[in-house]
Amino acid sequence: MIRRRVVVSGQVHGVFFRDTCRRMAGEHKVAGWVRNLPDGTVEAVFEGDPASVQKLVDWAHEGPPMATVGSVSVREEEPEGLSSFEVWETPAGF
Repeated sequence: MIRRRVVVSGQVHGVFFRDTCRRMAGEHKVAGWVRNLPDGTVEAVFEGDPASVQKLVDWAHEGPPMATVGSVSVREEEPEGLSSFEVWETPAGF
């Protein structure tokens, strides 16, 4: 099991990025979460088998059809053993 944190910039709010990400994670049996950030980026964490996580990371570089992805940063992290995928709201305090 591996874990990757991605931050995606570009036109990624209001284009069904989070919902499409949730559906893609379900299709590939990847756990984690996704949320919009106040600076206009989307942040996501993917946990699962390496091939499935890589599919989600690759997808993040394209996004859903209405998105225009400018850049994607990917960071390796230690897996936490997540068992589901959630869409989170924008963090409080921003």
